[in-house]
Amino acid sequence: MIRNAVGAIVFQGEEYLLVHKVKRSALKASEGQTKGEWDFPKGGVEDSDENLKDAILRELAEETGSAEYRIIKQLQEKICFDFDREFAKKTGWSRQETVMFVVEYVGDRSDLKAEDSEINEVEFVGRNEALERLAHEESKAFFAEVF
Repeated sequence: MIRNAVGAIVFQGEEYLLVHKVKRSALKASEGQTKGEWDFPKGGVEDSDENLKDAILRELAEETGSAEYRIIKQLQEKICFDFDREFAKKTGWSRQETVMFVVEYVGDRSDLKAEDSEINEVEFVGRNEALERLAHEESKAFFAEVF
């Protein structure tokens, strides 16, 4: 089964927004803790989302505490990967396909804060630092190709 997700490369000026994820949302809290990974804001599409734009704006608000975003464009390319066997057994998902957006943050950064138990830090960094911090090779390769 494929998990449909959305994600955003959020920029302001020459900096890009990353979130530090400390829990996998698809698992129960007791099973889903991780040591922490830097990534772009991403999350699963929910039944209540009317469309993919609504889904990414919801995810951004959930993960960063802000609604100060302007969608620039939806990218044709997706970030796709297969889940490992153990994760697939627990969740029922064998693969994730993430539709990515380019989004501009239009706020003053005072409203940015980790809003849920999945995220413990929200930070803007330069392009090179973003490439160093991104934990997943799929995200690094995607970012390097698009930006």
